[in-house]
Amino acid sequence: MTTGTAYLLVAIAGTECALPRGAVREILPLPRLWRPPGAPGALAGFLNLAGSAVPVVDLAALFGLGQPGTAIAATNRAALYRHLILLKGESPLALLVDRVADVVRVEPDRVRPVADGATLNGCVAAEIRVGERLVHGLAVDRILLAEERDRLAAQTRDAQARLAEWAA
Repeated sequence: MTTGTAYLLVAIAGTECALPRGAVREILPLPRLWRPPGAPGALAGFLNLAGSAVPVVDLAALFGLGQPGTAIAATNRAALYRHLILLKGESPLALLVDRVADVVRVEPDRVRPVADGATLNGCVAAEIRVGERLVHGLAVDRILLAEERDRLAAQTRDAQARLAEWAA
């Protein structure tokens, strides 16, 4: 029987990170997104998922690793390999990454906690040893600051209202 915790390994602007598999609802190819005028750079846009407006946060832009709006400006060829990670939770949220590489199971002794103050909002919660590499273990609930979550919720309500106007 295999023990340990399952992680989703992702690439974000050349940086390897891991998300707890238990926080992930679904992995999707990058669909067409719509982005409202004046949206912050880290908001790649919204996904219409069965009539629900789902905000998509570009992790490279949020972490300052890439140019804002690259999800929309990406060439068709580059966009083929980008993925959305739809998270579990009360509020819909998807994370845009360059690529989902693998799912791995990691033994507890290969995970070393990182102090909350060592990263912005404590979003990097652990250093995870995968083979001979160290990977940043992200805490999904700490990726966005409280103010960012509030602004994103307001923009999501506006996007949902826009979708409702066009519903049959």
